[in-house]
Amino acid sequence: MKLVVLCPHFAPDTAPTGAVMTRIVDELAQRGHELHVVTSLPWYRSHAIEDGWRGRPVRRDATPWGSITRVHPFPGDDKSNLVRRAIGFVGFSVLAGIAGLRAGGWFRRADAVIAMSPPLTLGLTGWLTGLGHRAPLVFNVQDVFPDAAERTGAITDRRILAAARRLERITYHRAKAVTVLSDDLRANVAAKVRPGHREHVHVIPNFVDTDVIRPGGRATAYRRELDFDDRPIVLYAGNVGYSQSLDLVVAAARACPDLGFVVNGDGAARRELEAASADVANLRFVGYQPVDRLPEVLATGDIHVVPLKAGLGDVSVPSKTYSSLAAGRPIVAAIDAGTEIPRLLDAAGAGIAVPPDDVDAFVAAIRCLADDPDLRARHGDAGRRWVVAHASPTAVGDAYDRLVRHLNDS
Repeated sequence: MKLVVLCPHFAPDTAPTGAVMTRIVDELAQRGHELHVVTSLPWYRSHAIEDGWRGRPVRRDATPWGSITRVHPFPGDDKSNLVRRAIGFVGFSVLAGIAGLRAGGWFRRADAVIAMSPPLTLGLTGWLTGLGHRAPLVFNVQDVFPDAAERTGAITDRRILAAARRLERITYHRAKAVTVLSDDLRANVAAKVRPGHREHVHVIPNFVDTDVIRPGGRATAYRRELDFDDRPIVLYAGNVGYSQSLDLVVAAARACPDLGFVVNGDGAARRELEAASADVANLRFVGYQPVDRLPEVLATGDIHVVPLKAGLGDVSVPSKTYSSLAAGRPIVAAIDAGTEIPRLLDAAGAGIAVPPDDVDAFVAAIRCLADDPDLRARHGDAGRRWVVAHASPTAVGDAYDRLVRHLNDS
């Protein structure tokens, strides 16, 4: 089958969603599909196009399984400038749409178009691309927008929110299938579409490469670079944004001076957090590491944390959770009760879930694990067993393979 894939990031870009779509494409290619990927030039690490990729707004490369077309992403690092971000999203989506129509041959028939959101605008681009190729749209939703932006206060303008919701509903109804990461996200999306369209919403979770990310020894070179001794290290690895409640990590570092704390990543909130914690000697901020160091970075943390602001647990599923489980490390999640991640940790026995934005509960959970190495080991082992059984790339690849074949049979 011929598939066109539109996504904001793809290897070698370092964004977590890029790693997800890269592996989905690899799995589908292994099943014999022809794939034509349209994505951005690598820019996520520093919010600027990386060295070696500048100079041309569009680059096309043939691959053994099809092609990759990379277009200019119009990057910017000021998330508070909504007009600038909207222009960037629209500009990227327009270029991606033109490249999508060309992918696999101008207007030649394809069997499906897979488009990833965010950005939400890429869904409409995917639908138009599907019209050009006479192919159904599979809309892959990683985070429900604009719900998350509204709940964090990132967008408060009612006109912008109303326009985004209209675009969201239009895209859902034009997609032949909408894939989401959890039952919570499915309920959210299903509530926004006509009753007859709810059967088109499918849960396919993200995954982690359990062959690459494996439990490792804690005495890593990365630990030595951080200049920590043998004390337990509490690790956050991922986007440093305003939805992640990383002020909890700063507060925990103040409350637990005998532990080491590391925020490994970059994002719009990093500068502000660093300034607010300049006097916290046991807290380190470190930028994204090369992809091949990810297993080492994850092994360095004795306890991994996944904080998310209140109200976001049913519209976002932090993919970093699966990486932590694969690394065999216990998790402290500060996320709305009854949503996907707390349910997962409870079912797997892989960590402790506490209410979001509750500093005392967050610190108490970290303290509990830091003071009990045996408990850390039990939670870590249980999480590793769960992720191997439930979130392998093979299982997710099979799910997408079945879905695109079903769309063409129906």
